[in-house]
Amino acid sequence: MAGREGQILCCRQFMNSLADSSLEEIKAAIRSEPWLLERFEIGEKFIRTKSGRVYYAFAGLDRNIDSIKSKARILLCWVDEAEPVTDEAWSKLIPTLREEDSELWATWNPERKTSATHKRFRESTGDRMKIVELNWRDNPWFPDILNRTRLRDKEQRPDSYDHIWEGGFVTVVEGAYFASALTQAKSEGRIGRVAADPLMTIRLFVDIGGTGAKADNFVIWAAQFIGREIRVLDHYEAQGQPAAAHLNWCRSRGYTPEKAQFWLPHDGSTQDKVFDVSYESALRSAGYSVTVIPNQGKGAAAARIEEARRLFPAMWFNEATTEAGRDALGWYHERRDPDRGIGLGPEHDWASHSADAFGLMCVAYQEPTTAKRPDPRNFAQHGWMS
Repeated sequence: MAGREGQILCCRQFMNSLADSSLEEIKAAIRSEPWLLERFEIGEKFIRTKSGRVYYAFAGLDRNIDSIKSKARILLCWVDEAEPVTDEAWSKLIPTLREEDSELWATWNPERKTSATHKRFRESTGDRMKIVELNWRDNPWFPDILNRTRLRDKEQRPDSYDHIWEGGFVTVVEGAYFASALTQAKSEGRIGRVAADPLMTIRLFVDIGGTGAKADNFVIWAAQFIGREIRVLDHYEAQGQPAAAHLNWCRSRGYTPEKAQFWLPHDGSTQDKVFDVSYESALRSAGYSVTVIPNQGKGAAAARIEEARRLFPAMWFNEATTEAGRDALGWYHERRDPDRGIGLGPEHDWASHSADAFGLMCVAYQEPTTAKRPDPRNFAQHGWMS
């Protein structure tokens, strides 16, 4: 109606053909509104205005991103299911929107706080950006059958309900070892503000990483054992950094040798491949008391998982400083053989380092002993009672 010419570009990260695109969704939306149907022409593989000046185009960003750079007069670019879109794809796509008043719409169900889409559009805002949270309750056409499904998921699948229905991040995945334990801790109020006891030792439990670009991550969980209560105070994770960087973090948090002690896995006494020094010797040189937990041999991962599950009801998490670690615990899950339907042990991915350090804490935990109450008859026998 404004007489403009151009295209509405509809993208997804993964699109091998029009069958994978939003073509059919757009057709259904146009057909549902008579005033739109009057202005658009719909074919088997195309949508365009009846004037022919504006048409829809579809593209996948994983394969066609370089060809998109040559497209002209993009009036609107809609990226649907935008969660997995990479930073490289965004960096190439956005400069193609060269019209002064062109718009970029991104719609997605959030999964990870570390995704390129979340960082670009929710963590970094500007005066020409608008963020709208839309959910099932905002849908005037939300059908009764979906609402029944929602309520059933809320009752039977509380671990995944927030992500599926409320726009929350994925905190647990199918087969996650600690999913129900984290959900229970949240419902019981054991994830909140937890302060350290200044008179008690802070215990630092480590999963060893290395130095270099391809090294495993180095993780620390900071906790205190207060009676039968495990107070999980802090979480730290770094990749490829030397021991000095980890020690600097400890000092910045007040975990000095006077207040804190380290617990290392069995490989803590082996040497770093780059600096030719073990973490045990480096930490002792820095003044820390260090305990190395012996190698548990075969079944060590399963033992850590079972100990963690057993002790979870006694754990309290400081919400603000353990969020990244709890995200890892919620993700840590079993590898499955889809053909045989059997478990293959823990998946080794980004979450496993935090989970291993957490499991080390649970293996190292010792139940407090209760002193046996003295028998008053012994006191009387020895003349200690009047």
